[in-house]
Amino acid sequence: MREQNAQLTEKILKLKEERNAVILAHNYQIGEVQDIADYVGDSFGLSRVAADTDADVIVFCGVHFMAEGAAILAPEKTVLLPEILAGCPMADMVTADALREKKKEHPNATVVTYVNSSAAVKAESDVCVTSSNALNVVNSLDTEEILFVPDMNLGSFIADRTDKRMIMWEGYCITHHRVRAADVDAARERHPDAVVVVHPECRPEVVKKADHAFSTGGILKFARESEHKKLIIGTEMGLIHRLEKENPEKEFYLLHQGLVCPNMKYTNLEKVAAALENMQPVITVDDEVREGARRALERMLAVS
Repeated sequence: MREQNAQLTEKILKLKEERNAVILAHNYQIGEVQDIADYVGDSFGLSRVAADTDADVIVFCGVHFMAEGAAILAPEKTVLLPEILAGCPMADMVTADALREKKKEHPNATVVTYVNSSAAVKAESDVCVTSSNALNVVNSLDTEEILFVPDMNLGSFIADRTDKRMIMWEGYCITHHRVRAADVDAARERHPDAVVVVHPECRPEVVKKADHAFSTGGILKFARESEHKKLIIGTEMGLIHRLEKENPEKEFYLLHQGLVCPNMKYTNLEKVAAALENMQPVITVDDEVREGARRALERMLAVS
């Protein structure tokens, strides 16, 4: 396996140079994909890279909505998603049609949409957010009523920290949502000298039980800067690879064994190599949809 990965890595590096490509990998990707990437980060950081890169080709090792985001912000680039079946169940919990109907019920609300959503849903939104900038973006708005789509858990996290009136869409990340408050208690019993850090996509009762709640980027920053040597991590297991790589002197424990997103694990080196070799699958966004979605994303980037 090691020899095969070395051969694939060599092939990917050669093809990347030939195609003038950049490889972006989300923090939840498997370790070998993170290690081959030019940039590893959360959806916000990777969005910035996609918008600013000089590469002709963007290979997005993540899920479909992320590759769509790159195609929205960099329409002149070729955006490849190595595994076309890598989707997001939370993104599927809202459609553009359903959002249009909900907007009729709340005509005075500003629609704030988590980037974990389709391009069509973003196009129906006023502004997008990620978990790292959601609170700042919401507080920057000159409206008191917010229709928050689609993650009710991240929405609740914001609602506890803002004076805005939050109307939640009833969506959630199935990976983070399966963690319960009792799981935090059990993890503390196993590792009583560890600090608990969770993602705000977790249930509100899990966030309240934790010591801290941050985006993946925030968790990485906290781990680097904290004096704690043992950390219980409440987000998708892929982040542990980067945490251990950046902090070899510290110990990290996954809060719950169910913190695995199958969609994030579909991509591997073989698929990255095949995408670059065949220049497929290409992710595109209809021009009309792209314009609306781009406005929402650029408003987010401007605030952040």
